[in-house]
Amino acid sequence: WIFCSSLLFCSCYFVQAEVEDTLKRIQGINGVIGTIVVNAEGIPIKTTLDNSTTVQYAGLLHQLTMKARSTVRDIDPQNDLTFLRIRSKKHEIMVSTDKEYLLIVIQNPAE
Repeated sequence: WIFCSSLLFCSCYFVQAEVEDTLKRIQGINGVIGTIVVNAEGIPIKTTLDNSTTVQYAGLLHQLTMKARSTVRDIDPQNDLTFLRIRSKKHEIMVSTDKEYLLIVIQNPAE
């Protein structure tokens, strides 16, 4: 049992380290303003933005993503939403979806 629990801890640690590395790499891309990781309930669990901006983006984009996912499934029940891209005059917002998380990346499209 000790071996199993330490192995589980070890694999969780490496997954977390890999996620951290990926987020740092994304944040280093020219024009990226911020990144947010949101859980399945729409609660931000990791962010590079201030609290109020994070809460606003997480809440609104979680709702929009769930609506888009529902629309895709209504069109074809065998399909699922994997990526959502929104471009406005000021920003480009990209949302990568997973069963448990959303990764939101906000960038300046001019850069």
